[in-house]
Amino acid sequence: MTTAAPRELTRNQSLVLGALTQAEGPLSAYTILDRLRDEGFRAPLQVYRALDKLLASGLVHRLESLNAFIACAHPDCHGHGMIAFAICGDCGQVNEFTDDAIRERLGAWSAANDFQTEKTIVEIRGHCAACRAH
Repeated sequence: MTTAAPRELTRNQSLVLGALTQAEGPLSAYTILDRLRDEGFRAPLQVYRALDKLLASGLVHRLESLNAFIACAHPDCHGHGMIAFAICGDCGQVNEFTDDAIRERLGAWSAANDFQTEKTIVEIRGHCAACRAH
């Protein structure tokens, strides 16, 4: 997986990436559409096409459990082998991380079960330290 340089992005892709980069949390495609209406976005298909390219280039991640998207916290890291997200159910904060032990464990399971892994995403739902402190 290679990361596209910003100059290789179309105008719509750059605008969608900008909206996600500036957001304080994950955004749904329809929220992105609403935020970009003043930029000429009129249809969800415009957002989904841009998101597809950004996902393929590794600049954006989809949070399956939220049906939402976030900008990659490590866009210079090519070929994320395993991506994990800790998602706070109170404030919505999302922390992206990788973990060699989890990656190795899942790799061992895949090998033992003759399963060819294409992509691994782990989502941990819970409560961050700041929210638990309140």
